[in-house]
Amino acid sequence: MCMQCMAGAMTATAGASGIRAWLATRTYGWLTPRRLKAITIGLIAVALLASMVLVRGSSPAV
Repeated sequence: MCMQCMAGAMTATAGASGIRAWLATRTYGWLTPRRLKAITIGLIAVALLASMVLVRGSSPAV
């Protein structure tokens, strides 16, 4: 894995963690610990999938 791809994945995961932390500080009645865990897993999965699909390396694919 190239460094650019790794940096994209790390940035996407950090963004997902930031959203999760923001949600955890809110006092929403529907946001139980179980739902927060599911949201965290979903955010990280979507972030990593997006970084795999949208971030391209510096050399063209063969």
